[in-house]
Amino acid sequence: MKAYIAGKIAVALIIIAPLFSFNSCDKQEKCGCDGDKLFSVENKLLNYNELYVSGNGATIQFSEGYATYIFCNPATMYTQYQDLDPDEQLLISGDCYWDCSYVSSAGQSSYYYYYKYYNIDVTKLESYLYGK
Repeated sequence: MKAYIAGKIAVALIIIAPLFSFNSCDKQEKCGCDGDKLFSVENKLLNYNELYVSGNGATIQFSEGYATYIFCNPATMYTQYQDLDPDEQLLISGDCYWDCSYVSSAGQSSYYYYYKYYNIDVTKLESYLYGK
């Protein structure tokens, strides 16, 4: 009889124990421009020549420190880029996401520990008219 009760208690503990374990399984952020937003950039000040534009606006990106920001919407922003004065500084705003190629390669090299790649959905790209 005692073995029967001990057996039921053991089965109950096996079923209930996982409910109290605190092994959290964090959801990995979804990468890419339609992914999970990491942070927002508000009025980041850049020089005109810090934007790297290739293929008539097929790709637009800039780097800051150990981070590279690749535009999600280069075709839209390219028309605004063409209207900017190369002698002015720029203000950029937008939401940032992990770049998917970065995420897939990040575990393979220590290079990716230091250098981060983000996608940025640019909502504002305009001249910084200081004092004008």
